[in-house]
Amino acid sequence: MFPVQDTVPTRHPAVMVWALIAINVAVFLLELTLGPRLEPFFYLFGLVPARFSHPAWALRLGLPIHEYWPFLTSMFLHAGWLHVIGNMWFLWIFGDNVEDRMGSGRFLAFYLLCGVAAGAVQWLTNPGSTVPTVGASGAIAGVLGAYLVLFPRARVLVVIPLFFWPFFFDVSAFFFLGFWFLIQLFSGTLALAGPEHVGGVAFWAHVGGFGTGVLLHRLFLEAGRIGPGPDELGVESAWARPGP
Repeated sequence: MFPVQDTVPTRHPAVMVWALIAINVAVFLLELTLGPRLEPFFYLFGLVPARFSHPAWALRLGLPIHEYWPFLTSMFLHAGWLHVIGNMWFLWIFGDNVEDRMGSGRFLAFYLLCGVAAGAVQWLTNPGSTVPTVGASGAIAGVLGAYLVLFPRARVLVVIPLFFWPFFFDVSAFFFLGFWFLIQLFSGTLALAGPEHVGGVAFWAHVGGFGTGVLLHRLFLEAGRIGPGPDELGVESAWARPGP
């Protein structure tokens, strides 16, 4: 299932969501110019768990062992077009409503905190990995966790390709995001049970970011920014209603 849109209206412009999208896209375009320098760039600014778990290995590669910037910088790097487009699409769909409840400054702090927490969980669950972890998905997972709690009754229009034909239908945000989280948790558990749980998708970063979002989002809600009323949550989805 891939989300197309949700039914929750916003009352304020999603300034920070658009700023984050612009920064991520700009950094990705910079990556495209690096050519053979991209791999060392990822090792320097991506999150490599072994860099902090095995400092002797990191020193042999010339990686600083007392700098923790990768927990922050890694969330602005992406490994390919599909990676950056998918992450930015999820941020655009769900982030505007969360920012609407927090305000731009609080949303940025929340986003970065979720991203750092996601990186920490990825490090703790894969301490020996020598593969750089990059991507905004851990931070965005925190946004999804906040959205799940704030707007569980919202409707999300999703699409599934059936034999190359798009099939559209809508589900509750609680179902869509809950299902997404269970997939990350199940996949992460399977990865840990494998012979070598390194590389691939950082499922545990997603789990860590999502959990952080669920648990801590209320600390960042701005007083006076009320959420949509029951009639605005899309209990009956907006695209299913007759008339304009």
